Amino acid sequence: MRIRTEFPYKTAHEDLRIPLPDGITLYARIWRPVTDEPVPALLEYVPHRLTDGTAARDAQRHPWYAGHGYASVRVDVRGHGNSEGLPGDECDATEIVDGAEVIEWLAGQPWCSGRVGMFGLGRGGRSALRIAALAPWPLKAVVTVCASDDPYDNDGLHLGGAVSAAGLHARAAALLAGTVRPPDPLFTGESWRTLWLKRLEALTPYVHTWLGHQLRDEHWRHAALPEDHTGIEAAVLAVGGWHEPHRDTVLRLVSRLPRERVRGLIGPWPHQYPDTARPPGPAIGFLQETLRWWDHWLKADSDSASGAGATGVMAEPLLRSWIGAAHPPATAYAEPPGGRWVGDDVWPSPHITLVPYGLGGAPVLVHSPQHTGVDAGRLRPVGQDADLPPDQREEDARSACFEFPVGDEAIDILGRPQVTLRLRLDVPHGQAVARICDVAPDGAATLVTRGVLDMAARHGRERCDAWTPGETEEVGFELSAMGHTFPPGHRIRLAVSCAYWPWVWPRAGSAGFTLDPEGSRLELPVRERTTDTIAFEDPEHAEPLGVSIPVTLDKRRPALLVTRDVAEGEWRLECDPGPGGTQVFPDGLEFTEQALETYTIHEDDPLSAGARSDWTIRLHRPELSWDVRIETHSDLTCDHIGFRTRDEVVCRDGDEIVFHRTWEKRVPRVTG
Repeated sequence: MRIRTEFPYKTAHEDLRIPLPDGITLYARIWRPVTDEPVPALLEYVPHRLTDGTAARDAQRHPWYAGHGYASVRVDVRGHGNSEGLPGDECDATEIVDGAEVIEWLAGQPWCSGRVGMFGLGRGGRSALRIAALAPWPLKAVVTVCASDDPYDNDGLHLGGAVSAAGLHARAAALLAGTVRPPDPLFTGESWRTLWLKRLEALTPYVHTWLGHQLRDEHWRHAALPEDHTGIEAAVLAVGGWHEPHRDTVLRLVSRLPRERVRGLIGPWPHQYPDTARPPGPAIGFLQETLRWWDHWLKADSDSASGAGATGVMAEPLLRSWIGAAHPPATAYAEPPGGRWVGDDVWPSPHITLVPYGLGGAPVLVHSPQHTGVDAGRLRPVGQDADLPPDQREEDARSACFEFPVGDEAIDILGRPQVTLRLRLDVPHGQAVARICDVAPDGAATLVTRGVLDMAARHGRERCDAWTPGETEEVGFELSAMGHTFPPGHRIRLAVSCAYWPWVWPRAGSAGFTLDPEGSRLELPVRERTTDTIAFEDPEHAEPLGVSIPVTLDKRRPALLVTRDVAEGEWRLECDPGPGGTQVFPDGLEFTEQALETYTIHEDDPLSAGARSDWTIRLHRPELSWDVRIETHSDLTCDHIGFRTRDEVVCRDGDEIVFHRTWEKRVPRVTG
């Protein structure tokens, strides 16, 4: 990583409050170039606390943009960080309307040229797309990274219509722990406690809302982009990583938005900005790449995207994709695995052909043990040591496998594979999981992609249709997009299972299924070899913030620990969301966080599945005698009737417990 200290402009920054029409103010930090000329504004708008949660990341990103002639603005969402108001659900329309108001406010400032761009990672990227769909006039360009365009279907909460423990439960618990953190008195003054207690009293666990909408109903459709992506007038640079769950968003955006104002980029990255040196990599000069985008759309004299423009960014292929080379399975990589960049000027690409592979053979009973999935890796990898899936041979042994040898020429895959399975179920419910692995000559199996279908959702995510016991049906579903080269001598393995814990929540009475290979097939998007010249600059950032981590003798727990009680047949996964520990910020804040996600299941009992998340947080300012401690505990189980949720929050100001509440709720099970 190159650290840059000299820029075309000197910069300055200030913290201020942005007023909303209802009287609420949002806390903002603005980095601006020192100039008398108005400049475009860039907005990053997320709930993740700009004075601590994203402070280190912001310090290396926003000043860099300011040094290149932009007012770069970081704003905390209503009810979070030091912003006023009450927090809402992730799908809340209020957050999006507020964001549009912030854009109008920025455009009206004397230091702004009236043109605004918006960027974000994850929730911030999704908010940018949703705000763009409102088409505020000043918003001319968006960079959305690792973002969902449909929070029901590709945000990890549900997989193929099935509730995800590793997605829905873990995400709800983490958001609860994030939402209950207080405003900081260094920035809000004596009002911090009043603001905090109002938030706490209005709190409702996110899991209540999400489990209350197990089908893709109006709640989720309202938060998703229109299927044809109408309404988005801003130019969109859509970015995703092969190792995070939202990469399909990029393919939909480049296929549905007008070519003259969209570009896509998918690389070998986890759920991070692509210039962050997190495995597997390699990282790219993402700030430089986005600067080309901003300069074209925010500093040009015209909104037209015709031609290459001053930066040449619109002369790039519509979609630039990394096709990864075969590599041994590993949960992290010290050196980035190989691969190459390819470009496609149209999507779907004429270079790609959907090639069918018939499974063949006699009918096979698929009856996977309930702990199938313990080697799935993290649902949303962020670049930690145990994020990626290990060798899949044990998982494959719990699945029905079909193999296709690679001949004398390598096979490049780019896009979304599809499976069609002819199945017989003897019960009303079931789930199918399909994984594609690259099997090396020594037998090592590297997971390349996967997909899930809850049988109740086989006719649509908005429906719950029971299977007629004893009937045989043909079902089809897509797997997540992939970019991978299968070399000669390797085998393409399709593994099919009926369980995938903790990614997919099991259901009582799901007894597996009989798969008829003669009526089943795998279809792979095979891309012809092309000669492409695509390159990026090396990554660079502004100077780091200077957060320090005190030395400790405490041994950190494993990032992912799997244990088995052989006598009882119980499996237990312990996941550390990380990074944990204590950080000391330059302004004196001492921030400590520890978290643990635990998933348990008996290998023969789907009703034994349980998920628990525990968070402990401390925010301490010795100079202000401010010491806040927070504990949250979230549990989720399911029986024949439905889900049971339990959430507990304990908040202390010094030694005083200022808030302690426990929520317990039963929610009937609808899906799968």
